[in-house]
Amino acid sequence: MFNPLEKRFPSVRNPVYSNKGMVCTSQPLAAEAGAEILRKGGNAVDAAVATAACLTVVEPTSNGIGGDSFAIVWMKDKMYGLNSSGPSPESISIEAVKALGHEDMPKLGMVPITVPGAPKAWTKLIERFGNLKLSEVLEPAVRIAREGYPVSPTLGKSWQRAFKTYSKEEGQAFEEWMKVFTIDGRPPQVGQVISLKDHSDTLEAIGKTDGQAFYKGAIADKIEEASKKFGGFIRKTDLEKFEPEWVEPVSVNYKGYDVWEIPPNGQGIIALMGLNIMKALPEKPFGTVDFYHQQFEAMKLAFTDGLHFITDPNHMGIGVEDLLSETYGKKRASLIGDEAVEPLVGEPLRSGTVYLATADKDGNMVSYIQSNYMGFGSGVVIPGTGIAMQNRGHTFKLDEGHVNALKPGKRTYHTIIPGFITKDKKAIGPFGVMGGFMQPQGHLQVIMNMIDYKMNPQDALDAPRWQWVKDKTFSVEASMNHDVVRQLSLKGHQVQMTPEPGSFGRGQIILKCENGVYVGGTESRTDGHIAIL
Repeated sequence: MFNPLEKRFPSVRNPVYSNKGMVCTSQPLAAEAGAEILRKGGNAVDAAVATAACLTVVEPTSNGIGGDSFAIVWMKDKMYGLNSSGPSPESISIEAVKALGHEDMPKLGMVPITVPGAPKAWTKLIERFGNLKLSEVLEPAVRIAREGYPVSPTLGKSWQRAFKTYSKEEGQAFEEWMKVFTIDGRPPQVGQVISLKDHSDTLEAIGKTDGQAFYKGAIADKIEEASKKFGGFIRKTDLEKFEPEWVEPVSVNYKGYDVWEIPPNGQGIIALMGLNIMKALPEKPFGTVDFYHQQFEAMKLAFTDGLHFITDPNHMGIGVEDLLSETYGKKRASLIGDEAVEPLVGEPLRSGTVYLATADKDGNMVSYIQSNYMGFGSGVVIPGTGIAMQNRGHTFKLDEGHVNALKPGKRTYHTIIPGFITKDKKAIGPFGVMGGFMQPQGHLQVIMNMIDYKMNPQDALDAPRWQWVKDKTFSVEASMNHDVVRQLSLKGHQVQMTPEPGSFGRGQIILKCENGVYVGGTESRTDGHIAIL
């Protein structure tokens, strides 16, 4: 009767307000799950975990129980950071991977699987900050997985694309994916109801045991069994030893606002380096050629440094404070002229994901992100559990001289990053834009939209986006002014106009107004939703 993905006319969203609580994410059912927990007496952390668990059910194309997560928590006027990215298995090595015939880390199969951190993140967050038990918090996700849900438009599109990838893979390791994530051998269509019963049972077991079933019990046994059967390196001992790390978020001050990110091994500092460069440059009118040119050049410089220096902090050769110094930001800014240039690594002085934001009636807020890395991840689903395992290890390098070289028990360069804004030591709110290497670029763009150009959260998300690809090549959304794109090409940028919005990330923002009321924006490029109390 109609095409749910067709948009004949531009759609306009207004920002949403609430004074009692708010949950923003990419799936309506997940946002409503978080709101349900708030109504039961849960706080922003309880709501965040409920939403995250539900997202593994209603958006499995982007995240899962077998993925990683990071969080920034504002609780009782204090900020906390959690890095729950798992390390590589203890039995893996460059030599062992090459012995299997790989010259680079593979994308799919058992080899790129690292220890999943998401279930342990849920456990630690609830243990430290929650009002409710983990089993109560996971109940909405358990129920929805068991009863089933209708596939939403953008989710259906992503599922179709994923099917083309995973259905081509041969071997027993990929058979369970076809069994769990297809209906009669085909991907579910938009509006079709799908249930994930094994997934539901696994979530229930995680809730009842506070995560022990996943890391030390029957689920861990099944993960090891599958790993041995399909030629993987991960073992139950890797799962048993894993612990998330509470970290101090890092920040730069951008025109009176402190912008916060999780420190490496995440790439959040790239957004901060970009902002450090931008604040050393003169402000340009929004949407002009110089506006985009400066941002393009700043992000190229920041990303080039980030890709060269960022890895597990125990293996970095330079301090975060050195990369984020104002002096270094000004030095990098001085390289930006009127023409596009090839980005080169600087010399600082030495000293494919889901995102959600929650807020409660007491002023507590959470910025949370979770991912399997590339779509469903490795393509390996642990038989009988419904768990799609991540392929985060793909970002490791098989070059011993590289900063992100594969080593046993090492955390790799991580793309997922939650963001937060404060001013004068008071919370302004959580923000994030998910989407692989687009994430720090999206962070820079929405922060500048809000701070420099006074956009509300929804406008900041709806504005046309761009993405650095490599060298002088940038991808821009089709909604960008075509004459501006032409003039950017004259400056030496190689600009590709992309009709599909999927590669430009999906964001959520909650800001706290001076009167204590929350205002939120959600992503118009996906099935975004804001649930309020």
